[in-house]
Amino acid sequence: MSTGLIIAVLVIVAAVIVLAAVLAPRARNRTGGKNLKQRFGPEYDRTVARHDGDTKAAERELAGRVERHGDLRRRPLEATERERFEARWAAVQEHFVDSPHEAVTEADGLLADLAGALGFPDGGQYEEQLAALSVHHGHHVHGYRRVHRAAYAAPADGRDGSGNTEELRAALLEARELFDELMGAGHSDANRHHAAAGSTPTRADAAAHADDGRTRTDH
Repeated sequence: MSTGLIIAVLVIVAAVIVLAAVLAPRARNRTGGKNLKQRFGPEYDRTVARHDGDTKAAERELAGRVERHGDLRRRPLEATERERFEARWAAVQEHFVDSPHEAVTEADGLLADLAGALGFPDGGQYEEQLAALSVHHGHHVHGYRRVHRAAYAAPADGRDGSGNTEELRAALLEARELFDELMGAGHSDANRHHAAAGSTPTRADAAAHADDGRTRTDH
């Protein structure tokens, strides 16, 4: 093999190595972004929007959440705990009829306590608890965010929020989806089905209570 040919081969090999070094991080970023989007679901899009469309910044934030909370292990609830949380949610739905804002505030505290009981950061660390929940329940964590904001917002009519009952109802229904998912976490499908058929009210029940509340409010 001539010297010129050897040099040409070495140049080509060096070029391939350089190209691979350049493309590898991009490939990893594309894969990481795809995985994050699948994991966080709607939370991924909300985070990108909060970063004004800066996908890289959003993915850095989400990756940081995974690093901090990805290994979190949820503990199962004792039967008495489950009954207590189910009873508290039933009370929330009942209270919504006459006191929508108070009911949403109760739902906010209930979700914080439930997440803490499952092993997530304590409810006193709302932002960190929300971040941890987003890692494991990205498709429904926004319900917690909505009731938390509503709980700390001034009632629209200066009394108990009857002026924005529709908004409070929507927040409560979305929060119920997270409640259901947290209550079912770590349990078999059979147990989840039994709980759904038992004392835990369904989302349809919440809607029925809410509609009843709207009828009373309208009168």
